[in-house]
Amino acid sequence: MKIADVRASAFAMPLHNPAYPRPPYKFYNREFFVITYRTDPERLQALVPEPLEVVGDTVAYEFIRMPDSTGFGDYTETGQVIPVRFTTPQGEVQEGSFVHAMYLDDNAPITGGRELWGFPKKLATPNLRHEQETLVGTLHYGSVLCATATMGYKHRELDLPSFARNLDKPAFMIKIIPHVDGSPRICELVRYYMEDVTLKGAWDGPGALQLFEHAMCDVARLPVREVVSATHYIADLTLGLGEVVYDYLAPDSTPTL
Repeated sequence: MKIADVRASAFAMPLHNPAYPRPPYKFYNREFFVITYRTDPERLQALVPEPLEVVGDTVAYEFIRMPDSTGFGDYTETGQVIPVRFTTPQGEVQEGSFVHAMYLDDNAPITGGRELWGFPKKLATPNLRHEQETLVGTLHYGSVLCATATMGYKHRELDLPSFARNLDKPAFMIKIIPHVDGSPRICELVRYYMEDVTLKGAWDGPGALQLFEHAMCDVARLPVREVVSATHYIADLTLGLGEVVYDYLAPDSTPTL
């Protein structure tokens, strides 16, 4: 194989049989179950990286069922996102969220999510199911239960146009790729959006969340002080590709967009 051929065909690892296809990545009937809760603000400050700013003292704990996604298949994901604020070099203030932790059960979106965007994905066993009148989410890391969430099933229907505006906000994450000597080669703040969103339904209801300590699955690092809300919604969408908004390894360490 010639050098020019490597350059032309290289997209993702492995070279001759990539773990995931090229984008775009479309999701159909993506089901979200989100518990928003209050936590320790000092812990939030310790976890959220500059130049992002923490907004308030809340965390969104999410379970997401993805039964039909192009390239990534059928899988379930769970994790924590933190409300933040980002100020661009032009002075625009953006409200969004920082993706702190993600656990899922499918190799392709784990590798693709980490390599393309920098999603903090780890292999685990999340589950989202309907049990009679209750929506139930659980997370096991190996054999150990790390999270349990419950919500009354479709108690109140939400206004879709108002709720959909929440889905327009960006999300941020840290993309880290090491050099062959173990030093950081890429360390960037990445921003992405959900695109072409078709919201099919949204509901709220009573909710509860329990998080349990685990050495390798640290969801309990942001403990539950009070549940604020529980929402459940279903949508079709395209996962937009990311853009670098800050390079931590740049000599001047200034935002790039």
